[in-house]
Amino acid sequence: MIELGNYNTLKVLRGTSIGLFLGDGEGTEVLLPNKYVPEDFQIDMDMKVFCYLDNNERPIATTLEPYLIRNGYGFLKVVQVGSYGAFLDWGLEKHLLVPFREQATRMEEGKSYVVHCYLDQETYRLTGSSRLKRFLNNEGFDLPVNTEVDLLVGRKTPLGWEVIINDQYKGLVFENDVYKPITVGNRLKGYIKTVRSDLKVDVSLQPIGAKMLEPTANGILEKLREHNGFLGLHDKSDPEEIKRTLHLSKKAFKKAIGTLYKERKISIKEDGIYLLEST
Repeated sequence: MIELGNYNTLKVLRGTSIGLFLGDGEGTEVLLPNKYVPEDFQIDMDMKVFCYLDNNERPIATTLEPYLIRNGYGFLKVVQVGSYGAFLDWGLEKHLLVPFREQATRMEEGKSYVVHCYLDQETYRLTGSSRLKRFLNNEGFDLPVNTEVDLLVGRKTPLGWEVIINDQYKGLVFENDVYKPITVGNRLKGYIKTVRSDLKVDVSLQPIGAKMLEPTANGILEKLREHNGFLGLHDKSDPEEIKRTLHLSKKAFKKAIGTLYKERKISIKEDGIYLLEST
């Protein structure tokens, strides 16, 4: 079965004047146009392609890589607004349509939005939507605390930043847990912080507890090397200064330099921390 809106591994069946016909082994075929045919193809070889509908609503294959796939999320730019909705650049020749009914706020040409791609069961077309809430569901969430996850920043709220976790779940990074500049559309690594009884998920941008020490300490060492072995920070430094310089909370900073001091990688003096020569 060939799945529209996703990558498919298909077999090269035959070559024609317009391209290669690829098959799924179940009798379904799709055209890979000449412009995407690799020079070293062979009949019966397997080929990984992305399949979608072309401008004539016919299934077609491409070796181009879209910015998101079916049931996924991406941050896409509006290239045109028409009578049916907004057309977004998703890395393919045919743009992704977000109908007006699927726009959380009216989209404007030239601006970018976080959208979901799904297969419309009525039209059987790949469609975009910025009404994200109806696609995100935390039912069945079972990721343990401190699990590393992929995040897509969705929108700013009074509490912090809503994020999409692993293209599936909804989470929140509280404002006081943000120690570096972020904005809508950023893709980041995060860590599960708390899973509440109502299935709301809090996310941290830094590892939690003991797992945090190694990357945080290594980050401080790199910063010291960049600044000729000295940083004018210490345990009495202003938290905002630490945040600006290292993108860390003061608590995380103090734990990390404590670890580095015990490992004899730094010395701590009244004016700041120094990288030891042997490090």
